[in-house]
Amino acid sequence: MLAKVASFGLLGIEAYPVEIEIDISFGLPAISLIGLPDLTIRESKERLKPAIKNSGFRWPPERITVSLAPSDVKKEGASFDLAVALGILAASGQLDIEGLKEYTILGELSLDGDVRPIKGMLPIAAAMAKLRKKKILLPAENAKEASLISEIKAYPVQTLKQAVQFIHDSELIKAFNVDLNELLSRSSACSLDFSEVKGQFLAKRALEVAVSGGHNVLMIGPPGSGKTMLAKRIPTIMPDMVIEEALEVTKIHSVAGTLPFKEGILTQRPFREVHHTISYAALVGGGSFPQPGEISLSHNGVLFLDELPEFHRDCLEALRQPLEDGYVRVSRVKNSSLFPASFMLVAAMNPCPCGSLGQHKNLCRCSTTQIARYRSKISGPLLDRIDIHIDVPAARYQDLTSNLPAENSAQIKERVNKATAIQRERFKGEGILSNALMSHKQVRKFCVLGKEESELLKMAMTELNFSARAYDKILKVSRTIGDLAGSEQIKTEHLSEAIQYRSLDRDFFV
Repeated sequence: MLAKVASFGLLGIEAYPVEIEIDISFGLPAISLIGLPDLTIRESKERLKPAIKNSGFRWPPERITVSLAPSDVKKEGASFDLAVALGILAASGQLDIEGLKEYTILGELSLDGDVRPIKGMLPIAAAMAKLRKKKILLPAENAKEASLISEIKAYPVQTLKQAVQFIHDSELIKAFNVDLNELLSRSSACSLDFSEVKGQFLAKRALEVAVSGGHNVLMIGPPGSGKTMLAKRIPTIMPDMVIEEALEVTKIHSVAGTLPFKEGILTQRPFREVHHTISYAALVGGGSFPQPGEISLSHNGVLFLDELPEFHRDCLEALRQPLEDGYVRVSRVKNSSLFPASFMLVAAMNPCPCGSLGQHKNLCRCSTTQIARYRSKISGPLLDRIDIHIDVPAARYQDLTSNLPAENSAQIKERVNKATAIQRERFKGEGILSNALMSHKQVRKFCVLGKEESELLKMAMTELNFSARAYDKILKVSRTIGDLAGSEQIKTEHLSEAIQYRSLDRDFFV
């Protein structure tokens, strides 16, 4: 007898429908899987037999053929276990075939018949909604995630036996419901806060400006000055994610398997801290079945690169396209996967190889050539995409022991929200949302300077020997500072502050 079961597979972060056909015919007892299954799927036949028998059902002593269509697309993962098991039961007459037709079925099986959660449920639910498929039978741990798509009716099951009973009587399990707005409002409070950072007022101000305008930032300072501490607190002053952003982030983390099943949705902006030994594939994404890398996992959040000059050159250069376009493409022979990668880059580095350049107590032991070689590891094209360079000096004893109350993240975030609202209004119809994304033409349109401001910028370019790439960066940052001050025009004080945020251009740099 032949049975057909609907399921879904994943390519990158996109889902596609898979039709599973199970045929049981006379012949020597065996099970064969066709349709380009990977090793995990081929191993499923060793899980299916004990799962079916331990759930109280009969394993057919005949030849079983399982076909996964489309047959020219390679399949991966254990998410087809439950669908294949139910198909075998239907083809062997132990389950109503007609009852299977209205459901999409996904889930991994254990040897005792328990249904385990799978990765990528949210993109699967979104793809189902586009194809107008509404009912899904899935692991209980994935129910909240699938229910984020309002058009989907998710029926959670915990065992194979429970799934069979539900197919026979659909009243046994009610569709899982979740209030998306309530989940977002339940955003857990972050334990980190800017009030914990002692001193570093200039650096905190620079990060406020960076977040307000969507600017990438590079912090330069000696070891122990608080660069990492500052970076980890950046998400606490970023605007709250709207529903569309939260779903987009959740989709990526669901495919990567980094989504907590209990939460169902990520409500806080991601913060990904990457070590300088990371490989190209881990940063960008890749594998025989392309998976999102760190730059995609930081989508709509922060990607923090500490010790920037120590990263492999190919990894640093790989950042250029996503910083420009907001996505990264991973290509393979038979397919190409597109991963979202719109993130705020926050990088940190020492001022020199020994880290003591500019310090009064610890004298720098590096030669001019060593310093130039160290800094030249960061290419000009990558620096072109970083708007703000800020010095983070060693913390002073007076600041560390001070008991004066410091400004907290909520106060800073309030100003950031006002500035971002101004930018959204300004750029309506322009195709961008923040000052950092302005093109050269848009800079000329929205960053008009008065006579006094023009003279100041001219003097800065001439006296401080700024490069041409610094010109637009200063204007963009000045526009953001003006937005924070609620000013329609860029004033002298806004321009002066923006000029301070080009420390690498003021120093010698090769």
